[in-house]
Amino acid sequence: MTHHKTTLFAPVQAGSLHLSNRIVMASLTRNRAPGAVPTPLMARYYAQRASAGLLITEATAVSHQGQGYSDVPGLYGSDQLDGWKQVTQAVHAVGGKIAVQLWHVGRVSHTDLQPDGAAPVAPSAITARTKTVLIREGVVSYVETSAPRALLAEELPGIVHSYQAAARSAMETAGFDGVEIHAANGYLLDQFLKTGSNRRTDDYGGSIENRARLLLEVVRTVTDAVGGGRTGIRLSPVTPSNDIHDSDPQPLFEYVVRQLATLNLAYIHIIQGATGGQRELLDRPFDYAGLQARYRTAGGKGAWMVNNGLDRELAEQALANGADLVAFGRLYIANPDLVERLRRGGPYNEGDRSTHYGGAAKGYTDYPALEHLQRS
Repeated sequence: MTHHKTTLFAPVQAGSLHLSNRIVMASLTRNRAPGAVPTPLMARYYAQRASAGLLITEATAVSHQGQGYSDVPGLYGSDQLDGWKQVTQAVHAVGGKIAVQLWHVGRVSHTDLQPDGAAPVAPSAITARTKTVLIREGVVSYVETSAPRALLAEELPGIVHSYQAAARSAMETAGFDGVEIHAANGYLLDQFLKTGSNRRTDDYGGSIENRARLLLEVVRTVTDAVGGGRTGIRLSPVTPSNDIHDSDPQPLFEYVVRQLATLNLAYIHIIQGATGGQRELLDRPFDYAGLQARYRTAGGKGAWMVNNGLDRELAEQALANGADLVAFGRLYIANPDLVERLRRGGPYNEGDRSTHYGGAAKGYTDYPALEHLQRS
């Protein structure tokens, strides 16, 4: 078997998705959807970046209870689906592909954002030592998350159903090409997986099999609704984001990917190291190559996507080491035409951090493309 040098710009098949290149725009929360409804400005933002092989939307709540930040979009109301339909149409009009990231934040929320001001929900009643974003009258503030309550076992089928309903609506009504289940970064599904946040003594806590149960129920019901070939999943074995940790992540995630291998997913999206931070955590070594090998040995055929602080050199190295797709996050904020910039080796616009969360067009849709694109 000869290994040809795979470039970032070669097309690739990810399940049912035929992608024009291996460059993926990772999910980036930007807090510009007041009332959880996507706007025409968001449609412009995604269309500007549609030269990526695949766009993954900002995390999008599957239910009102799943909301954890001000002005992030949802998938549970007809206005929200109509807003997303404008986004998918704008992306498709310029030849792009777009998947929506399905989100339930669990305990990373605030009573102000919950239905009737209720407590956020979690596997166990343990407060996340982290902050969320509240926007009141245009003013962004970072506030401590509220104390959560533990979900009752009889509430879990309803949560699973909310993912399925959101996935079906995303595909059938909003016109997405696929969905990505967000099971990373200390949100609900990750909270169930990891020992630091899951102290349950029922069928959803304790053993690895029990802690992975909710995640696998969600993945199965979503693939039943929209097909495995249009479903991806995002995992973050060792990130400490949102006060999350597990006492022994290697066997946990090897179990998870072996189970996922049987579901014919489009892709597995792995965050290496700390989200938005270091790629190698000295106190949390993790064997990512071993994880991928376990998935392949168990029959997993989905595309393998890697993410975290990649530049062109690291991305090419990842492809040489067996990744199929590489996801770029922060670089995509300031570089709508990132594919072309990677092709030329730069130059890259610098992002304005003050406009990352909340606001309007400034720092969102006004980053310039390369001159020759503006002339054409």
